[in-house]
Amino acid sequence: MINLLFVCTGNTCRSPMAEAIAKQHAQEMNIKSAGVFAADGSPASTNTVEVLTEKGITIDHSAKLLTKELVDWANYIFTMTHSHKQLVMKQFPDSLPKVYTLKEFSLNQLGDVVDPFGGPIEVYRETYQELNESIQALVKQLEKDHNKF
Repeated sequence: MINLLFVCTGNTCRSPMAEAIAKQHAQEMNIKSAGVFAADGSPASTNTVEVLTEKGITIDHSAKLLTKELVDWANYIFTMTHSHKQLVMKQFPDSLPKVYTLKEFSLNQLGDVVDPFGGPIEVYRETYQELNESIQALVKQLEKDHNKF
């Protein structure tokens, strides 16, 4: 079984949204999320929950700070930005071979996932679309790399 970890800043918007989307597309994988500066126990943002609900995805989320245990658990760590990737690798040097930005792994692109934090619902919808496209490509890539597990 493959363990995927999505990482953003506070673990209330992008990474919990990515986790929820990935769980829809890859039920045969273990999926979690965390934040490099998360306050443990914070709920997902209201707009994150609303956008996922619009898409028929339920979420029950409490923010988690990125820990060594989570890094060790994960086979792949996908960050929302290049700066998140740098922070993860600096804090957990052993993670280097398994840390990627989401877009570099899934779409072979440079660039960050837009942070909707504090923005209107429309920005969260755009982030959802961006994440959904990347995660669908990510799942296809992992299935190809792992021969359908």
